[in-house]
Amino acid sequence: MERKRSDIIADELEGLIFDGTFANSERLDEVQLAERFSVSRTPIREALQRLAQSGLVEQIPRRGVFVRQPGPVELIEMFEVMAELEAVCARLAASRISDDALKDLHDTNARCNAAVEAQDSDGYYRENERFHAILYRQSGNSFLEQECARLHRRLQPFRRIQLRLRGRLKQSMAEHEAIVSALEDGDGDRAASAIKAHVAVQGEKFHHLMASLKSVAA
Repeated sequence: MERKRSDIIADELEGLIFDGTFANSERLDEVQLAERFSVSRTPIREALQRLAQSGLVEQIPRRGVFVRQPGPVELIEMFEVMAELEAVCARLAASRISDDALKDLHDTNARCNAAVEAQDSDGYYRENERFHAILYRQSGNSFLEQECARLHRRLQPFRRIQLRLRGRLKQSMAEHEAIVSALEDGDGDRAASAIKAHVAVQGEKFHHLMASLKSVAA
């Protein structure tokens, strides 16, 4: 399926924020961005709305849109909460997941693996999102599913960017397979432990990546 132009622009803007091209607190001008990407202001506005959902920019009425880089402490706190929430999902899903959902997880992992072979980190992340969404739903708890989805959107750019680190795709793939294996065995504790480590590693890896990006920008 062809991706929306606004999503492609949002991905590019994330990279420009991470590498320091757009600095913290800098105002992002819709007209200038439209010229930069050779598009109308509509996809720019949609892209900025997506970045606002993940907290990378802040929309201030009558003033505009400004870059907002969360500090390392805030990021660590968010990843800690995400890891705990996903662990609860996995523990519940171990006894509630359907056979069809297990098949969907295997199919998603197969597509993830194809992305690993192609070294397509963004393609991998799109399948990774499906993997986690299935897990949230199979917890059988709609409130938990909504809370996980909300925080997942907040952390989306940070979870996506860390997949570009050398070796991270294969490592993430192995973690996905361990999670599915535990779910198939109905082992809630093992499933929770596996996904908790999976998400926690993302936070750690992201900080390594941020350090390297700052070094390159300098």
